[in-house]
Amino acid sequence: MKRLHVFLVKSFLGPFIATFFIAIFLLLMQFLWKYIDDLVGKGLDFNQIALLLFYASARFIPIALPIAMLLASVMVFGKLGEQYELVALKSAGISLPRMLFPITLLVITLSYGSFLFSNYVMPIANLKNGSMIYDIQKKKPSLNIKEGIFYKDIEGFSIKINEKNTSNNTLKDIIIYDHTSKSGNDKVIIAESGIMQLTPDEKFLELILYNGHSYIDIPDKKKKNPYRTTHFKEDLIRFDLASFSKSTNSEKLYKGHYAMLNNKQLDFAIDSLEIKYKDKEKLFSKNITNKYKTSTEVDSIINLNTLPPTEKKQQYDIAINKLRALKSVVKSNKDDLEYRKIIITKHKIEWHRKLSLAVACLLLFLIGAPLGSIIRKGGFGIPVLVSVLFFILFHVVNMVGEKSAKDLSMQAFEGMWLANLVFLPLAIFLIYKSKNDAKLFDFSNLTMLFKRPIKKKQLQ
Repeated sequence: MKRLHVFLVKSFLGPFIATFFIAIFLLLMQFLWKYIDDLVGKGLDFNQIALLLFYASARFIPIALPIAMLLASVMVFGKLGEQYELVALKSAGISLPRMLFPITLLVITLSYGSFLFSNYVMPIANLKNGSMIYDIQKKKPSLNIKEGIFYKDIEGFSIKINEKNTSNNTLKDIIIYDHTSKSGNDKVIIAESGIMQLTPDEKFLELILYNGHSYIDIPDKKKKNPYRTTHFKEDLIRFDLASFSKSTNSEKLYKGHYAMLNNKQLDFAIDSLEIKYKDKEKLFSKNITNKYKTSTEVDSIINLNTLPPTEKKQQYDIAINKLRALKSVVKSNKDDLEYRKIIITKHKIEWHRKLSLAVACLLLFLIGAPLGSIIRKGGFGIPVLVSVLFFILFHVVNMVGEKSAKDLSMQAFEGMWLANLVFLPLAIFLIYKSKNDAKLFDFSNLTMLFKRPIKKKQLQ
């Protein structure tokens, strides 16, 4: 039995190592295709490129392991089935679960290693890779503000746009949070449109805003309404880009990112963020109910019909301006709370990702091994085709779950474990079919139902 176990493990290790490095290579090509525009023309030497590819490859190891597990298991057990070795083993009284036992122990060990790698090594690889890409991009400043996503690379500011025209650098529906005072979102700027451009010396970014207003929170308890709203037709904001050339601070910028933290650090970050979220929510509720409630106006009811036309118009203007200010404050706080909720969810997604990918290694092996014994084909032909189809389906379900979690339409653990939960019944079904030497889909009973009426007609 020990010789059989050694034989099965050796048969599995060769295809597994080969498919693992092939998967790493394909994922690396996808990475280069994504960042080719940022790497070309930056004067990088061979050592920098090699180091960047090394860190990028390390990031792809937890993703490449499940692919390799599925491909190797289908190839190995397909080959054993094609050469009737599985039939010989079963005829000798060795069941499929018993054959799977030694390789399953190996796969469990590799799955645990995948979790340890994701938890302790990959955060460092993500940090090094992210900081290197940041330094390379900032050798020639080009601000990649994406639609619908907060851009936070400019220190002290968070910028969000809903629409961007890259041909003339025009932006629409702009929201800017100014954190330079380090006292929260005390200044919010909202504009209908704007134009973004770099100064000729590329030291400053100029943002020309059109048709907007700004809200500034004034920390003065003596005043009845400690805020100020300013409306403008055109405004100019100039951002200092001097920090973009400081490559030594690039790792500090990414150090607190959720992708650069292990699960223990993520737990601490999630607790802190949830406390801040609840405090912000309470403060927002208190501001709406108390801060913007003017008791003097409630007590003194003004009959507008008795006022002269000029005073009546003035009262209307005052009321409209207050409503606009209240609307802008509500919108800015609502966006801020939603943004905080998304950040918390992304931390939870990263926490569950490390575990779900490790479990996916074992799950895809338990799918691939019985599937290979059923199709009974080895090599890189049908097994690769079947494995790719199954993994694409797994990846699509996983991406749907992750996107749903990021959109807050699903809990983080539900989204990240969705693919595993969907494929678990499939693994059980395939193991049952393979154990009983049954076909994947047996249509014999169905065909017999159609053949019976035909035989009766022939007999008549």
